[in-house]
Amino acid sequence: MSRISREEIAKVALLSRLSFSPEEAELFAGQLSKILAYAEKINELDTENIEPTSHCLSLTNVFREDTEVRSLDPAQALSNAPEVEGQCFRVPKIIQEF
Repeated sequence: MSRISREEIAKVALLSRLSFSPEEAELFAGQLSKILAYAEKINELDTENIEPTSHCLSLTNVFREDTEVRSLDPAQALSNAPEVEGQCFRVPKIIQEF
């Protein structure tokens, strides 16, 4: 069984912008190790003649007819915008630096 270390949990937490106490990191390391061990059980099966699938049932996509439709001109699209800058919607900045 591959063991997930607290250091690996800390690295993933940093990348995810999460913070865990040492006790939580130890708990998650144990839980994730168990999940990976369970997922490794698939290696015990003979899957040589099994076709790979993404779903257990076969799926059929239903697409609508591809027809050309008239789109809005820029002035009409921007007519209800609270703020406009040129031919674009002006929105508040939501990304912040850490």
